[in-house]
Amino acid sequence: MAFANLQEYVAALAARGELRDVAAEVDPVLEVTEIADRLVRAGGPAVRFSHPRGASYPLVVNLFGTAARAAFALGVSDFNEIGARIAALVHTPVPESFLEKLRALPKLAEMSSWTPRTVKAAPCQEVVEEGPSLDALPILKCWPQDGGRFITLPLVITTHPETGLRNVGMYRMQVYDGQTTGMHWHPHKVGAEHYRGYEAAGKRMPVAVALGCDPATIYAATAPLPAEFDEFLFAGFVRRRAVDLVPAKTVDLLVPAEAEFVLEGYVDPGERRLEGPFGDHTGYYSLAAEFPVFHLTALTRRTNPLYPATVVGRPPKEDVYLAKATERIFLPLLQTQLPEILDLNLPPEGVFHNLALVRIRKRYAGHAFKVMHALWGLGQMMFTKIIAVFDEEVDVQDLSEVLWRLGNHIDPERDTCFVRGPVDILDHAARLPGYGSKMGIDATRKWPAEGFTREWPGPIEMSPEIKARVDALWASLGLEGRDGKEQ
Repeated sequence: MAFANLQEYVAALAARGELRDVAAEVDPVLEVTEIADRLVRAGGPAVRFSHPRGASYPLVVNLFGTAARAAFALGVSDFNEIGARIAALVHTPVPESFLEKLRALPKLAEMSSWTPRTVKAAPCQEVVEEGPSLDALPILKCWPQDGGRFITLPLVITTHPETGLRNVGMYRMQVYDGQTTGMHWHPHKVGAEHYRGYEAAGKRMPVAVALGCDPATIYAATAPLPAEFDEFLFAGFVRRRAVDLVPAKTVDLLVPAEAEFVLEGYVDPGERRLEGPFGDHTGYYSLAAEFPVFHLTALTRRTNPLYPATVVGRPPKEDVYLAKATERIFLPLLQTQLPEILDLNLPPEGVFHNLALVRIRKRYAGHAFKVMHALWGLGQMMFTKIIAVFDEEVDVQDLSEVLWRLGNHIDPERDTCFVRGPVDILDHAARLPGYGSKMGIDATRKWPAEGFTREWPGPIEMSPEIKARVDALWASLGLEGRDGKEQ
């Protein structure tokens, strides 16, 4: 099921029994975070707060707070379904004959239906506020040492000053007052690249921020897409229907027609302001630093909008499930470049960029090291601090097995390598902001061609015949306790 907008998705959650309405007054300063944290750890429902203290609009949180809910949000029962569609596209042969072209027409028609459409009127512009201000929004202060309130689910829309290519990214926005916020652009992000273009030209940068889009569009803003790939097109692919866009009122940008709120404004070249600290998805505070400043010039909204927010911090939080979606959805693309990769696990404890567990079909000496270096050269995988590579029989989704194999399969001096390069800006342990070292671990069985002259032992396993015999005897042995569990 594809959702046209946030309110349609929230209504669907209510119909599934996955939404709770809270009428009591709750403070967006810290209280909502504590509630959201408890909910996600317990696998609890999404929540709509109808009376957030000091605000004029309802607030919704925990929209993606379980793996099943995040998959439902993207219109599937399993994230792998989207990955399979990507794989099918990647492996579609180019039609040559007239008959093959005719057969391809339905698929081409489907692809064209994902392309964003421009409309003249839109729900996001039902109300155009005079004297726009952020003061009425239930913006969260998430953690005690945060530098202030932060907009945590913004879809920041910009274009490159020369090419006109669009980017939609999710960059947190610290609220300074009713008309200004920080714009947390990491230097590796596409939004920052657009800003550098405007800064070099000495031009004011137009910016629009959509709050409260449909789930697929929210997800697309987080996806590790190539710089030239349009996030709205990707959202259309995920939900199998085009995203409607409408011209903004005061800036030359197209914005999602079905959004709850749209903030329009600009960023001046060279203007910086202290932003942070912020309790980040690493589980630590990202420290205060100078960032560009967004100035609000217009605010448009639905007549009765919902304000969405998320809370990040020490895993698990709901961003874990969006990250898992990315892992599953983009694995087929990774495999087109590295077909020896059979599976990939980015465990939540690794906060997406600290640890990658890779299962490969090993075919030659040094294969594991080849895979590590190839991954470090691919897009946002360049930030991965530790890559551990395992043989094809290892289930890298099973952390117990991973740790067992890791402890038994490596000689630390022989089987590790270290490289230097870009690391995530949020890596507070790096020697410099955005620059540090990374480690690769070859946890595969070692071959004679890799200098291993000893005999590699086999793992302990019971024979299938004995397992089958004991299975047949088990019920008669009386080895189950009163609770029905094995003793």
